[in-house]
Amino acid sequence: MSTLTSPVSISLDNEKNPWLAAAARFDEAALRLKLDDGMCQVLRSPAKEITVHIPVQLDDGRLEVFTGYRVQHSIARGPAKGGIRFAPDVTLDEVRALASWMTWKCAVVNIPFGGGKGGVICDPNLLSDSELEKLTRRYAAEIIDFIGPERDVPAPDVNTNEKIMAWIMDTYSMHARHTVTAVVTGKPLALGGSRGRPEATGRGCMIVTLRALQHLGVACDGCRVVIQGFGNVGGMAGRLMSAKGFKIICIIEYDGAVYNPQGLDVAALEKHRKETGSITGFAGGQDMDRNEALFLPCDVLLPAATENVITSENADRVRCRILCEGANGPTTPLADEILADKKVFVIPDILANAGGVTVSYFEWVQDRQGFFWNEQLVNQRLEEIMSESFDAVVQYAQTHTVNNRIAAYMLALDRVAFAIKLRGIYA
Repeated sequence: MSTLTSPVSISLDNEKNPWLAAAARFDEAALRLKLDDGMCQVLRSPAKEITVHIPVQLDDGRLEVFTGYRVQHSIARGPAKGGIRFAPDVTLDEVRALASWMTWKCAVVNIPFGGGKGGVICDPNLLSDSELEKLTRRYAAEIIDFIGPERDVPAPDVNTNEKIMAWIMDTYSMHARHTVTAVVTGKPLALGGSRGRPEATGRGCMIVTLRALQHLGVACDGCRVVIQGFGNVGGMAGRLMSAKGFKIICIIEYDGAVYNPQGLDVAALEKHRKETGSITGFAGGQDMDRNEALFLPCDVLLPAATENVITSENADRVRCRILCEGANGPTTPLADEILADKKVFVIPDILANAGGVTVSYFEWVQDRQGFFWNEQLVNQRLEEIMSESFDAVVQYAQTHTVNNRIAAYMLALDRVAFAIKLRGIYA
């Protein structure tokens, strides 16, 4: 019987703290699984938290010191796995939360990784390419003893990309004195990247949305979709879903939203943004307030940008049948309760956006084998894993009479706890 005596409590004051949000969901799942307090402490606590201070000589000769983090939440089921983000608002709490989410995400889709995450406090828009490379390489050098194909495998995240992964791979390889492609994923194809990786997270969102519609007995043709975020995840999901017959009625970005009740031409909108720098002013739709666009009536709402988009302050205004969480942590625990009352079918982030880490796993496998798959095989295996994982979560929810999010956490915790029990505690 669980002896968890002080589960995390979420209030209006701490609702948007990502670490507490992850902890609250963990606690509910642990209580329902009846995990003992000792196992709860092991599962809840990050294995390692690394803070580094990174000196970089800027182009004008000034020396500036940046702070970076790498958190390894769990290595019970395999190497830590998770992205690195460069942003001015990176915090250790955020990195902790994201690392734990990666543990549960990898366990939900049953791939042999634990969870990790990294971040550097900086504004990459204010750095030249040379400065960004210096920062990246020095950050990689500072954490080099803690990463590697068998230890911790970083990947791109917010404001990082395949070029930055190439710099990290090269830095690690220069120290190792031989090329180590499997140290990171999300690399350029020419350096051991995987086909299908750029589309993977968006494709995963599409796969589980199709599965949800099938589960609910709804045809996808003509289903109205609102997507918040038009980056790699939202843009790719929009393009793929549109090709499947979904009607993308609204795209929301940081600088505005564009709406067309008859459906947007996603490819044309991407071209418009590339030419103008914004989605606004698009001839194939009408501009609308970005905050109001989130509450348009639709069949599928796909938040694919940042955390804390749907909160206790606005969840009652959400008008979708399915909420597919393309972003990490877009819904707060207090908002979950409101969405449950509204009978919104939630596909939680640790399932919905796991397509990215799944194809990252494929990339890691291909690098280690030295044998690379064609895109058809990548997509086929991604669909198999995402579909099986969706079915497992829904089955868990029905068996334990919980919502999909708690079911996903329960499934993940059960798998990680089982691995720890099999391994035993080294003393």
